[in-house]
Amino acid sequence: MKYKLYIIINLSRDRVIELYDNPENLKKWQPDLLSYEHRSGEIGKVGSTSQLIYGIGKKETEMIETLVLKKLPDKISMTYDTKNTWNRVDNKFLLLEAGKTKWECSTVFRCSGVMRIMSFLLPGVFKKRSLKYMRQFKVFAESA
Repeated sequence: MKYKLYIIINLSRDRVIELYDNPENLKKWQPDLLSYEHRSGEIGKVGSTSQLIYGIGKKETEMIETLVLKKLPDKISMTYDTKNTWNRVDNKFLLLEAGKTKWECSTVFRCSGVMRIMSFLLPGVFKKRSLKYMRQFKVFAESA
């Protein structure tokens, strides 16, 4: 499954990237995030990995994030591995007029087991969750 989303943030691209690229800010715009722990590699460098644990309802979901591309200020890409899901997220930050930034997010999911059935039957759930996080980042960034 693939999809692409975007949102306009009323801040300069430099400020958006400064806020986005700081792991200490994750909990400020991802309230479901219970913990973030660096695992390997140099923080912020390609190949580094981190463990993220999310609380969704009464269930905890653990994933491993790997930084696979970092060409800021233009693009940053990560993969996320969980028990039955792998996804890649490519983020682009585009300059707009008057101190605005367009954040484009392209996502690819590969699922197995019950998640494969969910992705086939309810693809909108994945897209809706991604858009929710993008909107939460926009609110956080514009008020920071």
